[in-house]
Amino acid sequence: MALVIQFAMYLVLMLAIGWYSMTRTKNNEDFIIGGRSLGPVTSAVSAGASDMSGWLLLGLPGAVFASGLVEGVWISLGLVLGAYLNWLIVAPRLRSYTEKLDAVTLPTYLSNRFDDDSKLLKTVSAVVILFFFTLYVASGLKGGTLLFAHSFGITENVSMLITTFVVVSYTFLGGYMAVCWTDLIQGLLMLTALVFCSLLSFFAISGSGVDIATISPKAFQFSTTLLTGASLMAWGFGYFGQPHILARFIGIDSVQSVSKARRVGMSWMIICLVLSVSIGLMGIGYNSIAPMAGVTGPDANSERIFLAMVSALFHPIFGGFVLAAVLAAVMSTADSQLLVLTSALTEDLPFFEKYSDTQKAWISRFGVAGFALIALVITATSGGTILAMVGYAWGGFGAAFGPLIILSLTWRGTTKYGALAGMIVGAVTIFVVKNYIKIEGEYFYELLPGFILATIAIIVVSLITAKPSEETLQKFDESQP
Repeated sequence: MALVIQFAMYLVLMLAIGWYSMTRTKNNEDFIIGGRSLGPVTSAVSAGASDMSGWLLLGLPGAVFASGLVEGVWISLGLVLGAYLNWLIVAPRLRSYTEKLDAVTLPTYLSNRFDDDSKLLKTVSAVVILFFFTLYVASGLKGGTLLFAHSFGITENVSMLITTFVVVSYTFLGGYMAVCWTDLIQGLLMLTALVFCSLLSFFAISGSGVDIATISPKAFQFSTTLLTGASLMAWGFGYFGQPHILARFIGIDSVQSVSKARRVGMSWMIICLVLSVSIGLMGIGYNSIAPMAGVTGPDANSERIFLAMVSALFHPIFGGFVLAAVLAAVMSTADSQLLVLTSALTEDLPFFEKYSDTQKAWISRFGVAGFALIALVITATSGGTILAMVGYAWGGFGAAFGPLIILSLTWRGTTKYGALAGMIVGAVTIFVVKNYIKIEGEYFYELLPGFILATIAIIVVSLITAKPSEETLQKFDESQP
């Protein structure tokens, strides 16, 4: 009963924030980017929380528990490097450029950046977002499903419905502002949960004589082949193309706030990654002392290691709040992604141009519910892990948008057709490699070739097509921070 009450308190708080944010949301721009009014701390933690998701508390410790440091260390290093460069290079330029171009979404930015009167760039980029983000939301719902099923012993179908209802409710009400303020709370909850779980795990196995290296010889092995190491670090490339993270750059209150946001965001991220990896390692030791339900036996799932350790180490009174942090991790990403999905629908597809801003805001709200239902169906029919589902969507955005965002902000010579070529080549490469190319004995992440080939496509096509107009070049020069 205590667990139910704690979850209920947390959910009521999220809905209250959603309702309050709704009273301050007057039009579709407010709904999508909060009127560019969020400060650096809120924007930074929101960006981190929306990025890390259930992957931080479920997927990453699960990967370390199952395979040792080889995945956790290299992926984490790649992510830290990618996130830092994203804040350093992309954030200030994108904030300045989108304000200059009066763009509130990524597709609108691309269309206005290249003076694309045909709206081809806007439409293609919106389609890419609609495809990959629906898969991404599904991974979040899968994380929520694991949480509720583990915590309350209910069926996965019921768990999926509960998760979907909660996320849709406050996102429907408050839009971007609700998402960012709830993300701030959720990010702090995630950090707190990781700190206390790490401490209790350490005390539980210290002095027990447990040797993790003996139990799992591969636990501390992080050396790998060049291809596997490069593929794992290539996760960092994904940062440059994630629409839900880029939305935080667009919505921050000023270019001057970016440097403070970078320091806050990177500190939060590094601490969380280190703690998440450590929990996966210590879970190996603790499970040898006291085998935990859910991670051992015929129905074992390594991605339940964090949940299992919380159940084993925490008093039920405190365990409920920690498990709420897992729900926070799931919700903080799913809500951001639903918001970007519906903004692509109302702002970037030609069909909705005839409606007023107020009408678009309501269409966006119902779009949130519609896309959540589609993601729910995908979740129910997919058998993949959270890490695999996240990896596919992350790679899709990283390849389709990553090279394009960087070059569009830093290279005057990027052309409309170069941009289009990069998007298509990146997205197609991800799909082909993911589904049809396997390298025996190696981890080969599709984002690595996708990012490289998309970059080449943009440069080559830009060099052989007509140069941008003087007006386009002038806007580029004037928009540099």
